[in-house]
Amino acid sequence: NHSTITEFLLLGLSADPKIQALLFVLFLMIYLLTLMGNLMMILVIHTDSKLHTPMYLFLSHLSSQDLFYSSVTVPKMLENLLSQRKAISVDGCLAQVFFVFATTGIEACLLSVMAYDRYAAICHPLLYGQMMSKQVCVRLVWGSWVVAFLDALINTLLALNLDFCELQTIPHYSCELPSLFPLSCSDTSTNAAMLLCSALFHAIGTCLLIFFSYARIVATILSISSTSSRSKAFSTCSSHLTAVSLFYGSAVLRYLMPTSGSPLELILSIQYSVITPLLNPLIYSLKNKEVKAALRRMMLYYSHSFTLFCRWKKAW
Repeated sequence: NHSTITEFLLLGLSADPKIQALLFVLFLMIYLLTLMGNLMMILVIHTDSKLHTPMYLFLSHLSSQDLFYSSVTVPKMLENLLSQRKAISVDGCLAQVFFVFATTGIEACLLSVMAYDRYAAICHPLLYGQMMSKQVCVRLVWGSWVVAFLDALINTLLALNLDFCELQTIPHYSCELPSLFPLSCSDTSTNAAMLLCSALFHAIGTCLLIFFSYARIVATILSISSTSSRSKAFSTCSSHLTAVSLFYGSAVLRYLMPTSGSPLELILSIQYSVITPLLNPLIYSLKNKEVKAALRRMMLYYSHSFTLFCRWKKAW
C-alpha cells in the first residue's frame, strides 16, 4: 500500500533566520542577474545577423536552458528562505525532480554538441557548412532536448512507484532524485540502477564526445605553424572549456556520489544549478569578441532609438 505522506520538508541551507535573510538577498540577486544575463544573450543572438551561425544557435539554446534550469529550483528556495514551514508537496517534489533531471541532461547534451561544433570548425573548416548545416544543427538541438526529457521521464515514472515512510525531511533546498531514496521504505535498487545508468550515459557519453572532439582539436591546433592562428583557434574554445569544467565538475560528482546529506552535496548542487546558469552568459560574453561587438551594436542601436524618441516626444 502507498503511504499517506503528502509533503516533504526541505531543510534548506540554514536554520538561522538572520543567515536565511542574507541568503535570500544573495540568491535573489543571483537569480535576477541570471535572468538578465541569459535574456540579454538570447536577445543579442537573435537580433544580430552576424551571430546567426551554428555556434550561437547552440549558445542561445544553452541560455534558454539556463533560464529554465535556474527557474526550476531558485524560486522555491527563495520562498522557503522566507517561510517558517519549508514544505513541498510530494507531487511538487516529483515535478521538480523531473525538471531538474531534464535540465541537467539538456545542458550536458548541449555542451557536447557545442564541442562537436568546435571540432568541425577547426578540424574540417572546408566541410564545416556541410557538417553543421541548418538541418543538422536543428536535429542536434532538438535531439538533446528529447533525449534528456525521455531520460528524466523514465526515472520520474519509476520514482512514482516509491512508498515513503514517516521520515519526510530532505536535507536539501530542492528535490533531487538521489535525495528521495533514503526517504523510501520500498526497494530502491531498480531506481538507483536506472539513475546510475542515466548518470553514466550523460557523464561518460557526453564526456567522451567532448574529450575526443578536443583531442582532435588540440592535435590540429598544434600542427598549425602560425602562432597567431594557433592562439586564435585556442581562444575560440576557451569559453566552452570553462563552461564544461564548471558544469561537469559539480553535476557529475553530485549524481554519482552516494546521498549522505553532507554540505558537499549542497555546494555541488548550488554550483551547477545556481552558479553555472549565472556564469555561462558572462563567460561567453566576456571571452568572445563577436558577442562583445554585438552587445555594443545593440546598446548603440537602442540608445540611439531612445534619443530619437525623446527628441520626437519633446518636439511633439
